[in-house]
Amino acid sequence: MLHPQELIDGFGRHIEDMRVSVIDKCNFRCTYCMPAEGLRWLKNDEVLSFDEIERIVRIAVQRGIRQIRLTGGEPTVRAGLPELIERLVHLPGLQAVSLTTNGFLLRRLAKDLADAGLTRINVSLDTLVQQKFEHITRRNHLSEVLAGLEELEKYPTISPIKVNAVAIRGFTDEEVLEFARFARRKPYVVRFIEFMPLDADESWTPEMILTGKELHDMIHAVYPLLPRDAAPASTSRVYQFADGKGEIGFINPVSEPFCSTCNRIRITADGQLRTCLFSRWETDLRGPLRENHSDDEIGALMLRAVQQKEMKHRINDPGFVRANRSMSQIGG
Repeated sequence: MLHPQELIDGFGRHIEDMRVSVIDKCNFRCTYCMPAEGLRWLKNDEVLSFDEIERIVRIAVQRGIRQIRLTGGEPTVRAGLPELIERLVHLPGLQAVSLTTNGFLLRRLAKDLADAGLTRINVSLDTLVQQKFEHITRRNHLSEVLAGLEELEKYPTISPIKVNAVAIRGFTDEEVLEFARFARRKPYVVRFIEFMPLDADESWTPEMILTGKELHDMIHAVYPLLPRDAAPASTSRVYQFADGKGEIGFINPVSEPFCSTCNRIRITADGQLRTCLFSRWETDLRGPLRENHSDDEIGALMLRAVQQKEMKHRINDPGFVRANRSMSQIGG
């Protein structure tokens, strides 16, 4: 039996990381991700089943995928999520299963996630101020998210706990040092992510970007930082505080694109393969799955899509065209 051909794109990048959205629904309405109202949810039969997700992941792992990140929408609102995680972590060849969540349900789910075998987690938290939290999420749940983070601390097999904050000029500036202090007193790696043009309201402008360099310099002036080594395909520039009290990271897709080492693809909740967050095209996997195509046929579809993976996202190029879906519809 021949070994399946690995997922290598037209620029020689080995695709080893796959983000899988398990649901498009969310219990928050973050301004940079969803409109306040009017977004159509997928119908239940449009969303991939756990069997379909497991099969896609298995086929992808056989072709070189080594890490899976489950996303949404908000993945924790998908009933039975720990069961899916337990199924995935036992797939031969898969090295890590991680989760991105807004943290609202973590106080209830942390133990089940740990028991299922989850080892990595990213919790989105854009502000530590109640009023600002209500503004950006359109929900009054900051205390629940902080309680969920504290619950995670009880389960050391889930490590590191990463806290992701989208950095928006005029919103994040005044809290940069407070987030640094948060990272110093808590066992979390705080990471700032530059604001990208994926908001459903399409209000993004380049002037709203608070760059990673600006953030680094603001923190470094008060709490000196030392760079840490990172994997070549890492999206984050990670630093430790010079006195050893914690870590902080900067994800700079706009000001310092990391497209040349991008090893990621994405599967949307309705089974479409996307080779870039900003793709204008998708490859349908759900249809062939439900038409009983073979694993080899599904794998061939993945390979053809990967071979057409974009060289870069082109946010900074003249005539940049936004992605054809918002962040919640693609999967964070």
